[in-house]
Amino acid sequence: MKKVNIAIVGATGMVGRTFLKVLEERKFPINNLYLFASKRSAGNKVEFNGSEYIVEELNEDSFKRDIDIALFSAGGDISKRYAPIAKENGVIVVDNSSAWRMDQDVPLIVPEVNPEDVQWNKGIISNPNCSTIQAVLPLKVLNDAFKIKRIVYSTYQAVSGSGVGGIMDLENGIEGIPNQKYPHQIAYNCIPHIDVFMDNGYTKEEIKMIEETKKILNDSTLRVTATTVRVPVRHGHSISINLEFEKEFDLTEVYSVLENAHGIIVQDDVENDIYPMPINAEGTNEVYVGRIRRDFSLDNGINLWVVADNIRKGAATNTVQIAELLIDII
Repeated sequence: MKKVNIAIVGATGMVGRTFLKVLEERKFPINNLYLFASKRSAGNKVEFNGSEYIVEELNEDSFKRDIDIALFSAGGDISKRYAPIAKENGVIVVDNSSAWRMDQDVPLIVPEVNPEDVQWNKGIISNPNCSTIQAVLPLKVLNDAFKIKRIVYSTYQAVSGSGVGGIMDLENGIEGIPNQKYPHQIAYNCIPHIDVFMDNGYTKEEIKMIEETKKILNDSTLRVTATTVRVPVRHGHSISINLEFEKEFDLTEVYSVLENAHGIIVQDDVENDIYPMPINAEGTNEVYVGRIRRDFSLDNGINLWVVADNIRKGAATNTVQIAELLIDII
């Protein structure tokens, strides 16, 4: 496999550091590695594959060198400013922010679902929202088999989805220290408020899940609704997904479809209390599906419980998988 030159923007952040772990674990074929971050992080030393790298301050000249792929995880404002500059310098950007996700000229990719979309990239590729990523793996194969009419999402999202500030609010809240990141105490609490509220009463996070699902599955007619909730869990998002199919189904068929899907592990043995939980998903790259059962309140309805590590599959691992797709086309 040919080696490529990789840059990481936001290299000292939670996702940026996980980029490095995943690149190392997956033995990504790197020739030269460049690490960029803010001015306050510049000069930090980071170890990768037994070598030490110095973090550079990101600026407009950072991409004027031989870089093939840049993995961005430094927030939407940084992506909007620097992704076009990288693109102009011949770099393909894989961006982990929400800045480009709904741009019609930017592919929104989950490699197990729509890898072919990498072919029409124009220099920028978006990594979807963490909750959307783990949801669309089972949805893709179930949609292929039974054709989905309607999706209802209810999420239980870990505090690490808010970065270090979210984790600190949880840990400090347990000690009785007032919250700084969230509008309310997260310790011993659930907050039905992720990102900002829109004029229609939905939060931006809910709208992301709705619109990104349609884009990734390439079906603007899908009926999707969502309620997203922050819960006092450090790592690992959980989603209750209610589906209505157009076709009739047998539960054994559903199990077979999910068990044979790439990237999915079915954990569903309720007699022995086996079902997906975020505490077990932490540190892994797979999507776990369980509590698979009919919804008897409607024809062709089903319920699923879907769990994944939001920093891994929901961010870093999916981004690296996209970069792997690019190796053969750059």
